[in-house]
Amino acid sequence: MHAVEADPTLSKAAAYGQVHAHLAALFADEHDAIANAANMCALLYQMLPGVNWAGFYFLQGSELVLGPFQGKVACVRIALGRGVCGTAAERREILVVRDVHEFPGHIACDAASRSEIVLPLIQDGRLIGVLDLDSPELARFDDEDRDGLQVSVDLFLKSSRLSMRA
Repeated sequence: MHAVEADPTLSKAAAYGQVHAHLAALFADEHDAIANAANMCALLYQMLPGVNWAGFYFLQGSELVLGPFQGKVACVRIALGRGVCGTAAERREILVVRDVHEFPGHIACDAASRSEIVLPLIQDGRLIGVLDLDSPELARFDDEDRDGLQVSVDLFLKSSRLSMRA
């Protein structure tokens, strides 16, 4: 069993340092992408304050399909270019949205969500999917989250055997 306790007194940088240490330990002897994605979502959801949804969408054909997540029931399929997730995937760039209500075409799976960050999963030049985090707080995500979550995504991609259907 892997015990995790969030420390709300830590700075964001220190919290991400703990997240990365936990991810390295969780991924050390496991290479199954679904198992690693599930544990990563649970860890991010538990350790990052102000997050009400953390999950993966994996590319299947021309749409993103829901993968492991923590939070309320979610949208199952998202077309490339649609909403924050589909736009981040299509552009292959990280999107930090301070206020989701100002993002054209935002898909509201949880009406409580106010801000969002989406990171594309790119392996060997190929789009695999996205990691998506939502928050009920306005402007919850910033450059520290962008950097910290990118390291988390890199750890996931390095340790997981991805054989997603394209």
